[in-house]
Amino acid sequence: MSEPTPVEYVRENREELIELALDLLVVDTSNPPGDTRDIVAEVERFLGPSPVETERFVADPAKPNLLVRLPGKSDRTLLYNGHLDTVPFDRDAWTRDPLGEHVDGLVYGRGATDMKGAVASMLFAIQAFAATSTQPPVTLLVALVSDEEVAGDAGLPALMTAGHLDADACLIGEQTCVTGRHSVTVADRGSIWLTLEATGESAHGSRPVLGVNAIDRLYDAVRILRERFGTKRLDIDPTLESVIDDSVEYYTPSMGENVASDLFRYPSINLGVLEGGEAVNSVPQSARAEVDIRLTAGVQTADILSEIRACVDDCEGITIADVSWSVGTAEKPNSPLVEAVTSTAEATTGQPIFRRSATGGGDAKTLRNAGIPTVEFALGTDTVHAPDEYIPAEALVDNAAVYTQVPVAWNSLLDR
Repeated sequence: MSEPTPVEYVRENREELIELALDLLVVDTSNPPGDTRDIVAEVERFLGPSPVETERFVADPAKPNLLVRLPGKSDRTLLYNGHLDTVPFDRDAWTRDPLGEHVDGLVYGRGATDMKGAVASMLFAIQAFAATSTQPPVTLLVALVSDEEVAGDAGLPALMTAGHLDADACLIGEQTCVTGRHSVTVADRGSIWLTLEATGESAHGSRPVLGVNAIDRLYDAVRILRERFGTKRLDIDPTLESVIDDSVEYYTPSMGENVASDLFRYPSINLGVLEGGEAVNSVPQSARAEVDIRLTAGVQTADILSEIRACVDDCEGITIADVSWSVGTAEKPNSPLVEAVTSTAEATTGQPIFRRSATGGGDAKTLRNAGIPTVEFALGTDTVHAPDEYIPAEALVDNAAVYTQVPVAWNSLLDR
């Protein structure tokens, strides 16, 4: 009897994959505090019998990262990236065990979808190659990182700074699918985070006309930003039009076509923080706001920021106290990496796969800016960060099936 292929191994050993997911879920890695020591030890135990190379990289003693390497037939390297920490949970809000429970084909637990389920699938894909004595066509490098949920420095940034992620492409196992709609994320959005400060003149609340209300000034400034920039259609790179079209189609069922279109074709502006005033009967003489502006990939963030600065200069009593910004990034929608992930996901699920933009930005942006082509893909549910977070067991299996087939598809496309 011939040895099964890696994907056949995945499907024949689905119960072992489910058990691996439960073994990861039972370890509480809520961040904060984000302690990943026990879960890294659990992964090392699982991989112990496999002929793979493992290495801990530690920037924070409580938050180790783990690198797993399986040598391939060529010097090309495909990186799989996943984070081990989760957001915290309120046990009383759950009807299932937040540290892992398998019921009626569903695997519950904090991190089931975001993203210990995908991590289990990645690890099982590595085991599938090893267990079937199949050398992958490219070297597979798995980076399991800490500190992602709080955007900390102990995880991926530390690995990048130390030069430990030398790869030709990367697949991140973030959830990109919900029931009935599947996608691969090939782009993210740029951001401008502004801290605005307003000054006014204090007066008694019974005589507001004698003062100048700093909160009113601040709110008017945000209103002007929304009117001037929130209604200004973005100049989208023509090569990304298909990505925008897929993004709009993907999000239309959840927010409506017009809203989904505006989300990517215009800046989104959110007033996230508004502070000011000392008492209800006093006109505030100072106020502060934090504003989150998002821009579709391909838009020149620096140019928009210059226009915003000029706009704020026209608002009396308003100054920019702080600003941070990033440029959206994108992969070509027909690149070998995008084609490989999309084609294998379509073949596995039997469903069309949208090639879309994320609404925000994260580790994919960091990796793309470092010159590593990166996409995100994982089947999951829309229960991320919610009570009773879960992933169907079938999604765990299908994710692992995709992760075993992408290296072959990607390598073949590069050889064309």
